[in-house]
Amino acid sequence: MKRALLASAMLLAFPFYAHAHDPAADEKKAEEKKAEAKKSDEGWSGSGEAGFAATSGNTRSENLNIKFNIKKEDPLWKYGFYFNALRSKGEANGSYDVTANRYETGASTGYKFDERSYVVGAARYEDDEFSPYTYQFVLSLSYGYTVLKNPNTEFFVEIGPGYRRLDPQPYEVISGDPPTVSEIDPDAEDNFVGRGLMAYKHKFNDSTSFENISLVEAGSNNTYFQNDAGLSVSMSDRLALKLGYQIRHNSDVREGLKKTDQLVTTNVVFKF
Repeated sequence: MKRALLASAMLLAFPFYAHAHDPAADEKKAEEKKAEAKKSDEGWSGSGEAGFAATSGNTRSENLNIKFNIKKEDPLWKYGFYFNALRSKGEANGSYDVTANRYETGASTGYKFDERSYVVGAARYEDDEFSPYTYQFVLSLSYGYTVLKNPNTEFFVEIGPGYRRLDPQPYEVISGDPPTVSEIDPDAEDNFVGRGLMAYKHKFNDSTSFENISLVEAGSNNTYFQNDAGLSVSMSDRLALKLGYQIRHNSDVREGLKKTDQLVTTNVVFKF
């Protein structure tokens, strides 16, 4: 009887033991670690995405947006570079003209203290014909902390001081009798800012992922906020479709201009 009970107990315990010491699972984890190490040794990786839409007939419009980013990370350093561009033409006030013309570029270099903490230097330049500012240029030095990082989820924050240069757009003023038009071209402005970045990325499964990146640059003359949210669905290892939603906000703008711009994009993404 005792032997029968002992045999039964061993049979019941075997599945748990096998699960805890599954050679196939251990081998898979080892292969994943090797793949990650190999990827970091190979150098840069990244993605490019583009979307284009055009209408003709009763109305005409053309819209093109391009995004490109590359990155590299090793045990001590992390690097990143990106470039975004948006250009649109459409009918406005009876004429066919440019309605959006913007490009933005930036780069960053980070040094890791450990697996979670790092310091990062970043630069961002934006040129926007239809923004309250002709250009914005920001240099910053921030402390970064990786709150969560696993194969499916990554969440990190960065905060620190920076230096910003803004150049307000020229504008026209009508005065006098008879009316005369004068062009006002304000001087560029320099000030110190506080920079904050928060990024969340989550992989639901092998084909679907979501990311949300928020950036704040707060200074005495303007507070700039940008939020980019994107949902990607992979078609293959290299290609994906991405739906993006962007909000851009400037707290201080000239009278008659809106503080907030919104952009919705549907792009094809190529990973490399």
